[in-house]
Amino acid sequence: MRKYVAEFMGTFMLVFLGTGAVVIAKGDALTIGLAFGLAITVSAYAFGGISGGQFNPTVTTAMLINHRIKSLDAIYYIVAQILGAVVASFFVRTFVSGLKLSATQLGQTDFPKISTGLAFIVETLITFLFITIILNVTSKEHGNGDFAGIVIGITLSFLIIFALNLTGGSLNPARSIGPALFAGGSAFAHLWLYILAPEVGAILAAFFSKYLLGSEY
Repeated sequence: MRKYVAEFMGTFMLVFLGTGAVVIAKGDALTIGLAFGLAITVSAYAFGGISGGQFNPTVTTAMLINHRIKSLDAIYYIVAQILGAVVASFFVRTFVSGLKLSATQLGQTDFPKISTGLAFIVETLITFLFITIILNVTSKEHGNGDFAGIVIGITLSFLIIFALNLTGGSLNPARSIGPALFAGGSAFAHLWLYILAPEVGAILAAFFSKYLLGSEY
């Protein structure tokens, strides 16, 4: 049970602080990227020793493919991650309403400026890069566990900064599910893309890292 609570808390921190930076602090791209990146770094060091610090269904998918997590644990991890994101978005919505801001602006991900096809490519690519970094920096064969949390946080920050004006830079189905459930509208209608594209990127990264980079142990 501790593992699942840790996954809940880590994902909660990621979504709460990240989307809070978007709608409450009203940060720029750098602020938002750093908020998500630092949140994942803090969570990795606070809770990673308990659960492995995945906090993202795509990470769990890649770990499952590469036999670093058991199937039943993977299911419970993903459930905990989604619940963490939903509860975080509930609190963000509560605080947004308290500030008399629009309850439909909750830091949700969407792609109003580009086509669906291009958005799919963006989310697939950035997730592929993110998961590839994670799998290799945490590899017992050639990784560096002491600095994994920092490397992962920095990587997430840069990828979100890059993708923010394209797709919102999700890389994480749970991160998109939470806000979309409360915001509704286009973000909810496009939620399928933020589930499917990151998962495709994660699957590609898992096989790429395993067979071409030797990330397994």
